[in-house]
Amino acid sequence: MSDDADDMFVLARGPIRDLSDPAVAVSSEVVFEGRIWDVRRDEFQFADHTIEREYVDHMGAVAVLAIDEDERVLLINQYRHPIGLRDWELPAGLLDVEGEPPMDAARRELAEEADLAAEHWSEIIVFHTSPGGSNEVVRVYEARGLSAAEEPYPRMDEEAEIVVRWVPLDEAVDAVLEGRLTNSILIIAVLAAHATRR
Repeated sequence: MSDDADDMFVLARGPIRDLSDPAVAVSSEVVFEGRIWDVRRDEFQFADHTIEREYVDHMGAVAVLAIDEDERVLLINQYRHPIGLRDWELPAGLLDVEGEPPMDAARRELAEEADLAAEHWSEIIVFHTSPGGSNEVVRVYEARGLSAAEEPYPRMDEEAEIVVRWVPLDEAVDAVLEGRLTNSILIIAVLAAHATRR
């Protein structure tokens, strides 16, 4: 049996999971340096060919599914220019502070976007947002035992007009399944939280 056949056999058996299998890079360069993220062009060897791909080189992000004692989730509404919508989201942000652990970033984002602190934290899901075009990884944390942050955070840019709303988890699930909420991080987090409570 060939090595390729062995690989296909392994992929077809056992618990299903993504496999780490980085291709051999021939070259890599930043072709666009943006204010928040860059576009990178890689050449790599794959299946006896050299392939060239461009993708968003992303620093990663965190999001917070804050849940109160009544099983309501905290949603925030803010303007997102690329889609021209004021969409409902979870408090979230970039891993843009060097050396900051992701959970600390999640605590910071909850305080900055919702003026809240939480006593209990747990990571509920980790995912790639768009693996064909970006290396972004998002970690979603569930936050419970909520209280007011020590002091309100001054907001600017799109965050200046954030609207906060508490929504029962089941209602959020219904809104997702009916297509009324379209933010991918919110969708994944809400459905994951709902699935773990069944």
